[in-house]
Amino acid sequence: MSAAMHLNLFVLGVGHHEAAWRLPDAPAGGTTDVAFYAGLCRRAEAAALDSVFFADRLALPPSARYNAVESLEPLTLLAALAAQTEQIGLIGTVSTTFSEPYTVARQLATLDHISGGRVGWNIVTSIDPAAARNYGRDFPDHAARYARAAEFTDVALKLWDGWKPGARIDDRERGIYVDDARVRPAAHAGTHFEVAGALNVPRSPQGRPLLVQAGSSEDGRALASRYADAVFTAQQTLDGAVAFREDIRARAGAHGRDPDRVVVLPGICPVIGATEAEARERAEELDGLIVTEYALHQLREFLGVDLSGHPLDAPLPPLPAADGIETHKSRFALIVELAQREQLTLRQLIARMGGGRGHRVIAGAPEQIADELEAWFRAGAADGFNVMPPALPRDGVAFLDRVVPELQRRGLFRSEYGETSLRARYGVGD
Repeated sequence: MSAAMHLNLFVLGVGHHEAAWRLPDAPAGGTTDVAFYAGLCRRAEAAALDSVFFADRLALPPSARYNAVESLEPLTLLAALAAQTEQIGLIGTVSTTFSEPYTVARQLATLDHISGGRVGWNIVTSIDPAAARNYGRDFPDHAARYARAAEFTDVALKLWDGWKPGARIDDRERGIYVDDARVRPAAHAGTHFEVAGALNVPRSPQGRPLLVQAGSSEDGRALASRYADAVFTAQQTLDGAVAFREDIRARAGAHGRDPDRVVVLPGICPVIGATEAEARERAEELDGLIVTEYALHQLREFLGVDLSGHPLDAPLPPLPAADGIETHKSRFALIVELAQREQLTLRQLIARMGGGRGHRVIAGAPEQIADELEAWFRAGAADGFNVMPPALPRDGVAFLDRVVPELQRRGLFRSEYGETSLRARYGVGD
């Protein structure tokens, strides 16, 4: 574990709480306003955060009536944000299920040049069958999606590594621009892809993007331990988080990788007030704005079961085994375990899911939030955190302005940037 924690700001529209858009101070149209996102990134950069992260969704959800659901395409957005920031890392999501590796490798290499070596790729397989219909495809099962993702990542790595250091020599006197002995084609022929290569974008400033993976199912852990530099994960308990991090590190070692070069970042949804009581009032305000019908739609996406006819004040009914779930297996297991461990009614579960969708929600004063993060960090449960503010910009600014200085005061977080590339900042650069 490094001496200082890593902090990534997960920006999702106007906040991670599903009712954040209903707050009086929520920015109107914020989900499509590049200036809104740029302002948040600059604030995070001023606080010396490692990176900002943008998720993606490839289909309009059936519950669009109840939420701010617009989703700007992440790589296009990152190109704009790269021009308005200087040091902070920029991580975007691209699905391996509905994309092609040559295109994605080329886009990310381009962004890495534009940003000066600050780009990361969140590798996902997509969990929404509606996305398949948008691309005119059948929705593959869970195992098939992950098999494609592994081969997709292999191809991308071959393309990025095809340009060896020093390949572009720009010798004007001899008239030689590229040492073609240092540019190798991918020459990949596999189950899912045939890609000749080589990439027509030269080697980027950090060689290749930071690779991020967020699946915590068996297949997700296998993919993460094989490729990921950073792993996003949803964990509700300290013991569970410690076990997850130890498992990822052991699997990475089994692949011949250095476990210390795999960074595990549990998600946290911090609700911050001047006092704990004020923070809890803030959390209750947000939960009070939840639209039950929308919350049930969201829960159905994770559980694969329609609970709209189930009594709100009763516990969850018996559910199918996680093995039978083809969408988000790890989140299904987490939700069921949470409901059973805390004996939550459906109404209580809806409230718990509204803020972090299964990620840990912490309400308290800045010092209390810092206490929780420090405890998990020192216990080996996390190398840092994926920070998911419930409402933006207010909760994001509160974390940056009030919690980050407390972590800096404790010597747990940097006060200024050192390394320039994102891979070096996460301690995984060559």
